[in-house]
Amino acid sequence: MPAESAATLPRLRVVRPDEVPPAVARARAERSQRRVLGALAVSASALTLIGLVMVLSASSVSSFAEYGSSFLFFKRQLFYAGIGAVVAILVARIRYHVWQKLSLLLLLVVVVLLLMVLHPSLGVVAGGAARWLSVGPVSLQPSEAAKLAVIAVTAALLARHLHHVHEPIRWVMPLVLIVGAVTALILLQPDLGTAVVIGGSVFILLFVAGVRLWQLGVVAVLSGLIGTALILGEGYRRTRLLSFFRPWADPQNTGYQIVQSLIALGSGQLVGVGLGASRQKWLYVPNAHTDFIFSILGEELGLVGEVVVLALFGAFLYCGIRIALRARDAFGRLLAAGITGWLGLQTLINLGAVTGVLPITGVPLPFLSFGGSALVVSLAATGLLFSIGRASLVRTKRRPKRP
Repeated sequence: MPAESAATLPRLRVVRPDEVPPAVARARAERSQRRVLGALAVSASALTLIGLVMVLSASSVSSFAEYGSSFLFFKRQLFYAGIGAVVAILVARIRYHVWQKLSLLLLLVVVVLLLMVLHPSLGVVAGGAARWLSVGPVSLQPSEAAKLAVIAVTAALLARHLHHVHEPIRWVMPLVLIVGAVTALILLQPDLGTAVVIGGSVFILLFVAGVRLWQLGVVAVLSGLIGTALILGEGYRRTRLLSFFRPWADPQNTGYQIVQSLIALGSGQLVGVGLGASRQKWLYVPNAHTDFIFSILGEELGLVGEVVVLALFGAFLYCGIRIALRARDAFGRLLAAGITGWLGLQTLINLGAVTGVLPITGVPLPFLSFGGSALVVSLAATGLLFSIGRASLVRTKRRPKRP
């Protein structure tokens, strides 16, 4: 190329990130955040729809055997999914700071409901546990709402004392009273799985708030000792723990549930036996449409279906983390982190029990397992994440033109 023409070409140089115009940076951040919110909505909606389909398939046999209709549980879950969708939309349109002010009131309502559950004439007992309140044809499980209430109160408390987070004397006693009271009421039902989820969610919040690692270590050790005592102190919990270590030692009794779950997962192979063609749902896998719905999903949809569901959960958790990182204030960051940690921990515990990696605790799989209260609360939490994400959108401000 001649020297004259080369000299006329414009010189190119690399623009550093800090040299990007503020308007361009704000536009990029807004587009990125909108993509995160879109992925959050898609993943939550897809998981809920898959859950409806699998509830219909997994419960068809047991529902017909007990009630004479294969669609009873599906209709109930569809009804709660509609309510949950409306609640999620309403919560997403409300500024999340409102929940910082209403968190104590919400916790008080939950505590009253938990006390009502323990009353012999008010609580509904099923499977040896009193966890539900019956209001006409609708059943409520207050322990599901307790998860969100404890996370909201803990986030508000830590956000208020964020500058003194290394001084536990300022905030540890209120936190212990709140978490201790709620978990004690839940343990009286009894429901150790939900208590573990609440305790683990609070632990995640403490980590996000910046509590020192040695202090978290002390909390972990004390919680582990208390959990071990609770497990060994009850016969059925001790049996579950021993069957977890050796499920094939008694496959027809103590290890029956884990063994049948593994058989269902193994029968699915790559692409599954076909939607609705599960054999294990014919009263072989206990709680096929609730705690062990992932076993039936794996049998009918195979490894491909399992990977799709896991990818959707991964996308949901990724969006929750991104929203927490971009939150505008400490309360929004802690609330988003607590919700994401709660749903992620509950998913991990459920899948661990289904695959035999963790002991069985009776924790449902978020969005998929049958349960109206769990589904509505999970969708409400999704709406809260959406509200926090919408608040962090940085819109490009246009200055008015001078006349």
